[in-house]
Amino acid sequence: MHHVRNAREDEIDALTGIGLRAWAQAMGPIGGTEAMLQNALRAFGDFVRSSWVKITVIEEGGVPAGWASREALDEQITDFWIDPDHQRRGLGSELLQAVEEEVRQHGFDEIKLETHAHNTDAVSFFEKNGYRVNWLSIAYAPKLDQDVQSVGMSKQLVAPAPEGYGVEF
Repeated sequence: MHHVRNAREDEIDALTGIGLRAWAQAMGPIGGTEAMLQNALRAFGDFVRSSWVKITVIEEGGVPAGWASREALDEQITDFWIDPDHQRRGLGSELLQAVEEEVRQHGFDEIKLETHAHNTDAVSFFEKNGYRVNWLSIAYAPKLDQDVQSVGMSKQLVAPAPEGYGVEF
């Protein structure tokens, strides 16, 4: 059974591990080094430790299986990670729907995110859930010593009001 809830402070290590494993899987097409992995471990640990109150968790069988965050509590998903051992079971879609509802309840009409363009699993997942690519950028990543392509994606959460005057027939 799946359950979506707020993160707890005592889950820092578990959430850090989920983020790191999912990040390592997503980095496959780009490549990386052991130093990058260690930097990512530190970054995930620091983020989860300082921002656990901004993290939404999905658990499977009572165990955290993924998490998402909106660092500024706005319409931007900044982190979305499902443990590779728990993927393709509907957890990502369920977590995404919960985050979309949070964003909608906070008065935003649109939700946004970005990911690297070669993370085809993530791009495909978000497209299947109604997101569209809005932009593509290429920037040099010093830690990777290469250019990395990123895509920005968004989804309308509220149907736009009809334009014009009067009633349409």
